[in-house]
Amino acid sequence: MLLRGARLADGSLVDVRVMGTTIREVAAAGHLPPKPDEECLELSDYVLLIAPAEPHAHLDKALAADVVENASGDLLGAIAAWHAYRRTLSVDDILRRARAAALLALGRGATAIRTHVDVGEGIELRGARALLQLKEELRDLIDLQVVALSYPLSGAAGSQNRTLLKEALAAGVDIVGGAPHIDPEPREHMEICLDIACTFHRPVDLHMDEHLRETCDLAGLAQLVSAGFPHPVTASHCVSLGRQPLDVQANIAAAVAAAGISVVTLPATNLYLQGRDQPVSMPRGLTPIHVLLEAGVNVAGGGDNVQDPFNALGCGDPLHTAQLLVFAGQLSPEEAYRSVSSNARKAMGLPQLDVVPGSPADLVAVAGSSLREVMATVTEDRIVMRHGRVIVRTELRRTYEGAAAARERVEMPGAEAKRRN
Repeated sequence: MLLRGARLADGSLVDVRVMGTTIREVAAAGHLPPKPDEECLELSDYVLLIAPAEPHAHLDKALAADVVENASGDLLGAIAAWHAYRRTLSVDDILRRARAAALLALGRGATAIRTHVDVGEGIELRGARALLQLKEELRDLIDLQVVALSYPLSGAAGSQNRTLLKEALAAGVDIVGGAPHIDPEPREHMEICLDIACTFHRPVDLHMDEHLRETCDLAGLAQLVSAGFPHPVTASHCVSLGRQPLDVQANIAAAVAAAGISVVTLPATNLYLQGRDQPVSMPRGLTPIHVLLEAGVNVAGGGDNVQDPFNALGCGDPLHTAQLLVFAGQLSPEEAYRSVSSNARKAMGLPQLDVVPGSPADLVAVAGSSLREVMATVTEDRIVMRHGRVIVRTELRRTYEGAAAARERVEMPGAEAKRRN
């Protein structure tokens, strides 16, 4: 397949030849003539990007906002509401909603998703079974990673959850998850997760410090990992790090970088849930992204929840996450898109992508004339490629009825000039 006249994130115009599952040739636009019988895809009105990845989702909870109300609007209210509701769920119900949410994300470009799934009292392993079934069902479309999330894990109260966590891993769940800040013994919780991960030879992805209290357990996790933990570790949220003095932030960020821990920031849900009890100069509720980046930490951006009691408006769109990282995290568009693509894939342990010969051909073409523009519009007009073939096309048509100006094509300012370059 020949992709013709696409604009890359750096502004250059190129032709891209895809053969099999990989990119074979890249040249300046107009310099790759089509071969006999070669399929051509005209992308002169699109920006061609490496496919984004979703490093932190909760597909087992997705699309339940209309039936599960979070009365208080905060994190503990969402947890309480969900734990009451999850007792009623069947494998089929979880699978149905998870499938819909995964395909929604795929349609927006995410060819890889890491999803946490509840394992514990009331839900037992039903969610894990549903997500493992979905992983197999979508294996040709999405790299789906499943994280078993359970808490508490410490002491007698965590005994059943520890057993269920091990059973989930034995059944094929990919990654050990947890939430130390919800456990009465955060340090013990982290130690249990790392010990179980060593036993099963699995990575770890923990919900860390998802609160605005003064405590910050991330430093303890970095210490434990640096002591010789041999598998990849991801720390998601890390909200309270942003409440620390700047020198403490820098020291913890340096320790996290030295330990090789990736951090996933989750702007949509953290902005929604955090800071409700601080109405004056309400905090953003995000981890200090710039401090982490300056220390050399791999920082990825994730969408977290998709229309559930934790975030009723979550949309499963990595471009929306990137947009929020510009607004709330004050990243550049280039940094923000890197967070939801290359950095997200690194956190997930996946091969890197690029628009260069030899790279896997997982790509998304988004209607527009620049990366900045497509991040501003977050248009649904996209073409998604997975393993070198188009798997999703979404077309957008806008009609201005009765307006004289609408007889002509409406273009973004500067689009014509960009096409001439």
